Order: sequence, then structure tokens, then C-alpha cells
Amino acid sequence: MANFYCEYCGQKFSSVSSLTGSNCSRHPDGAYKGRHKLYEGDEKSQYTCKYCGQKFSSISSLTGSSCYRHPDGANKGRHAPAR
Repeated sequence: MANFYCEYCGQKFSSVSSLTGSNCSRHPDGAYKGRHKLYEGDEKSQYTCKYCGQKFSSISSLTGSSCYRHPDGANKGRHAPAR
């Protein structure tokens, strides 16, 4: 059975419809102000931030902290997974 992950928070879902059917606590517009977004990359042992290159063991831990190289400014947005 495949796993589906939210690109914003790393939460795991059993189907795409359950993922896109609920609001995300780490949505870029604010907590619960938008729906989860499907992470379209593969499951990996390490995930890399597409802005700064820092590595994390899960999407959840990656998106849980601010990125010093975020396009909106230093620490003005969260890390984002590279595909």
C-alpha cells in the first residue's frame, strides 16, 4: 500500500483524497488556512531543503523549522522538500 505525504507538514495519508480533503497546520497562508499539498517525490531516507540544502530524516522534521535561505527572507518561511 502506497503512502502519500503532505509537502507542507509531512503528515502521512493512505490516499490522495484523504490528504487533499483536510486543512494543513503548516500551510503557507497560515495554520489551517489551506489544504494539504501532495508531495510528489519519492520516499527517501533523507529529505533535502530546496532552498538551503540542509538534510532531514523526514518531511515533517524538515518543514518544522524556518529556513535561513527562504525566498521570502531569512527565517520568514519554512524549509521545503526538494523532489
